[in-house]
Amino acid sequence: MSDQPIIFEEWKTGDGALIAVARLNTPKALNSLSLEMIRLLTPQLKRWAEDPVIQAVWLESEGDKAFCAGGDIVALYRSMTEPQGASEGEAFFTEEYELDYLIHTFPKPLVCWGHGIVMGGGMGIMEGASHRVVTEGSKLAMPEITIGLYPDVAAGWFLNRTPGRTGLFLGLTGARLNGADAIFTGLADRFIRHDLKADVIAELCKRNWQGEDPHAVVGSVLRRYERESADAMPESPVRTHFDEINRVTDADSLEATVNQLKELSGGDGWVAKATRSLAGASPTSLALVWRHLHGCKHDSLKEVLDKELVLSTKCLTKGEFAEGIRALLIDKDQQPRWRYASLAEMDSAWIDDFFS
Repeated sequence: MSDQPIIFEEWKTGDGALIAVARLNTPKALNSLSLEMIRLLTPQLKRWAEDPVIQAVWLESEGDKAFCAGGDIVALYRSMTEPQGASEGEAFFTEEYELDYLIHTFPKPLVCWGHGIVMGGGMGIMEGASHRVVTEGSKLAMPEITIGLYPDVAAGWFLNRTPGRTGLFLGLTGARLNGADAIFTGLADRFIRHDLKADVIAELCKRNWQGEDPHAVVGSVLRRYERESADAMPESPVRTHFDEINRVTDADSLEATVNQLKELSGGDGWVAKATRSLAGASPTSLALVWRHLHGCKHDSLKEVLDKELVLSTKCLTKGEFAEGIRALLIDKDQQPRWRYASLAEMDSAWIDDFFS
């Protein structure tokens, strides 16, 4: 296996056109997105966008555990804690969001095979794809509240476009979604069994593309294999609990909403498990989620990403994000020492400064 963090290939189609392939290739790190990977993928996508022989792009990952478990936050921790390191973190967020915007606005079909864990920065890549595929093994989440960050990578845009207040629920709890949840919330387009992946690829390569609408070619192939996968579709807990999710996220303040969510955290059901993470969540993160999602409800994708760059750059310098990573991945003591013990204690000027 190649030691390159991303492998690029081109598959020949039935009429001699090409499908370009980018494969995230750091499975031991759950294909976490590094600055090096961003700097490989961005220029390659730009070249493919301009190459008339390339009809579509296929984005996948090596290994079955994860498409992409998020950004390389250990590297971000080093950038926050080492002298002169902050510029590295700034470069990471700047270039990551440029990549996300490029994928969202890519002029050709871009298929993302989102099998396994898709979290944080992985969601940033997947959500921009024109054809987002999930499988019976997909596990999606934006769990930044547990590390002192907030859902970024254009989450202010895509979480605000989920049905009801499910986006707010997902941002405040970091709840995990299965493939059926992803389809219901509009965070994925197609559910296809993972064992059919090779058949999907073979069918795409067999097709004639030239003179055809490439989006229609991709759509027809994915639709066929989605029909074959219908029996494998799990139940969607988010759909099942949709009314309850809307009820507990209906309050006029963050504190009231979080209290309503915490009332559900007892028991063994999906909602109880989803809301249990609030007990250890960073109060700062919860406040950032609340304000960010409410503040960019009517913004364009570009406006959201511009706001997130300001916000994420502040997170690099304020200490909460570094502390969250320390507790989870550096010292692994699972005992983050958050700046504020509760929302009630928090100084509103502290949050205001993140947005200034």
